[in-house]
Amino acid sequence: MEVYSNENEQVDALRRFFANNGKALVVGVVLGVGALVGWRFWSNSQDGNARVTSAAYQQVTSALDASKPQTLAAASKFASENNNTYGALASLDLAKQFVEKNQLDEAATQLQNGLKNTDDANLQAVLNLRLARIQLQQKKADDALKTLDTIKGDGWVAIIADIRGEALLSKGDTQGARDAWSKGIESDASPALKEMMQMKMNNLG
Repeated sequence: MEVYSNENEQVDALRRFFANNGKALVVGVVLGVGALVGWRFWSNSQDGNARVTSAAYQQVTSALDASKPQTLAAASKFASENNNTYGALASLDLAKQFVEKNQLDEAATQLQNGLKNTDDANLQAVLNLRLARIQLQQKKADDALKTLDTIKGDGWVAIIADIRGEALLSKGDTQGARDAWSKGIESDASPALKEMMQMKMNNLG
């Protein structure tokens, strides 16, 4: 009802404006109505485009199979042609497939491309967390730590602490790893994640 109420108020305002200012402003009113119609057309077009893009994303990602190069190529093409959230999600899905094929460089590239396609902070965090894990597998601990530093938000503290501990330990910084996991345990982490970090600390001796 709120939408209809606002539209009615806008129409009433146009009517009053026209009544008070006479026929001399007909052109202005027509242009205003034209702009409104144009905006609605554009909005409806955007909604339609989003639905088409969503359907295309579902199609290419549901067919993804690491053993079938053509499905990887199709998803990669979709990701490169869609500089939006769907493109970023496709890059995320592709990265998983490349990790399964142990093609870590390609997986990292997909995640980095995905980061360019979205402004959503939570999706960026997920992409960066995956990227940091891959960088660890690539023996690039310093790169992983830099990637973790870009992630903002209290909801990611525990996961960041877990990966940071792994990165620091791989560099031989046992105390740094202990401090990172301790911070993770003290955060609002899930019981399972806290237990896992506690076990890692215990293994340090």
